[in-house]
Amino acid sequence: MKLTLFKNKLLFLIPIGLFLATWEIAGCIANTQLFPPFSKVIVEFGVLLTNGILLKSLGASFIRVVIGYILGCLMGLLVGIIMGVNKVIEYSLRPIISILFPIPTLGWLPLLMLWIGINETLPITLIFICAFFPVAYNTLTGIKEVKAEYIKAARTLGASYWYILWHVIMPIASPNIFTGLRLEAGMVWKTVIAAEMFAIPNGIGSLLMNAESLIRVDVIMVCLVLLSFMSSTFEHIFLWIENKVSGDWR
Repeated sequence: MKLTLFKNKLLFLIPIGLFLATWEIAGCIANTQLFPPFSKVIVEFGVLLTNGILLKSLGASFIRVVIGYILGCLMGLLVGIIMGVNKVIEYSLRPIISILFPIPTLGWLPLLMLWIGINETLPITLIFICAFFPVAYNTLTGIKEVKAEYIKAARTLGASYWYILWHVIMPIASPNIFTGLRLEAGMVWKTVIAAEMFAIPNGIGSLLMNAESLIRVDVIMVCLVLLSFMSSTFEHIFLWIENKVSGDWR
């Protein structure tokens, strides 16, 4: 068991190590400002962390992500559950969601800039849209996949409507629901970065654009690595929550 775990860690770490080593060597050989080696990016990360610029930018982006993501997920869960248990509402709302869902989140940016202006509400609204539609759709899909036999059996045993919803339907639908939550937990970071790059004067996206105007590729790479880390961390948090909530049951 320990040997297998050790091999898995090696398989995980070796490609990363080779990638970073290749990056370092290629950067040193190129010896150009446009492609700094990994060591220089690490040094710049320390500089940005020490002077507070990185934490300030990350904090601004983090607050927007958390607010927009929580609101979008809660509304998506609510709408998805209501559609899943009420066919009239499903038939009424599903065509609208089917039309709006395929629109890329950033496709709303020009329209929202005209409607609500360039302010803190803009990135939060975009993150809300990014989270709402996939979570609502996955929640609806998960509920619709619950077999009618399970619901009939619960009713035969005298279970109430709310008991069936929370103890039969939701546990069975939870894999689909958590899939939507987990995937969008990473996607919202991409959304906030894009929104900040175009319209917001602070945040990681704004730091990216300022670095581009100053031809600071090392700062750009710091931002991209941080974005990758935050996106992956959010996804793994929800994977951990999913395993804790439904791992034994599944």
